[in-house]
Amino acid sequence: MGHMGQGAPQGPQALPGIGAVVAVGSGKGGVGKTTVSVNLAIALAKLGKRVGLIDADIYGPNVPTMMGQTRQPSVTEDSMMEPLESFGVKFISVGLISPGDKPLVMRGPMLHQIIRQFLQQVKWGELDYLIVDLPPGTGDVVISLVQTVPLTGAVVVSTGSGVALQDARKALEMFHQVNVEVLGLVENMSQMRLPNGEVIDVFGAGGTASTARQYNLPFLGSVDLDPAIRAGGDRGLPVSLGGEDDAKAKAYFDIAREVMERVEEVQEDAENVLEIN
Repeated sequence: MGHMGQGAPQGPQALPGIGAVVAVGSGKGGVGKTTVSVNLAIALAKLGKRVGLIDADIYGPNVPTMMGQTRQPSVTEDSMMEPLESFGVKFISVGLISPGDKPLVMRGPMLHQIIRQFLQQVKWGELDYLIVDLPPGTGDVVISLVQTVPLTGAVVVSTGSGVALQDARKALEMFHQVNVEVLGLVENMSQMRLPNGEVIDVFGAGGTASTARQYNLPFLGSVDLDPAIRAGGDRGLPVSLGGEDDAKAKAYFDIAREVMERVEEVQEDAENVLEIN
């Protein structure tokens, strides 16, 4: 640094003790991105990983409901926030700081502050994975995130519908622009199985996998449209709690394993690049 002084802008700073930071994004709202984030975090924890979850969705911070806890986080003497913990996952949410139904109306700079606080002023301790649930669309929160901490990669969630995929492609483009590696795509609300075994294709199952192929990106898996998944989230008992042998939870464990594999790949590539230089 030398004589640059303290005012020099700093690039993203790695968080001590945190292995991988994975953002979960989507082009449009309503595709179940938070459901995927929460169940992915719980599945990773059940697979023996130390997991944190940041709810950075300022427009609809639903993580507290799904995690079954809405109390305000306590603040330690050194003004660090203690994350809440549910199901072995430590989490923090915008919704805990502005509880109730009052929307958070915020401009870019305030957003940036909150994202920075969630990363740097929360007592995360040692984590293998820190999952960040982004607001839908492309915008300020992602830029703040990328400026604050080096992201390991992003997971993009979509349904198979043409409209959702059109928006998912925008999200892929955005991550590309800010140099964040996309770990892969997840298709949510893929098919609906009726009790009689009949399968209904509600949103165009398979569309996400073909978009992944088109972009030469991994397809991480699909989750069926199932009322039990929605009900679990609404009750604060996400379906992944059922464990790997539960038919309804299995999809999330498959996705969790894919994510773990991709994170390892990306981290190895980064190490190799360092060695070459």
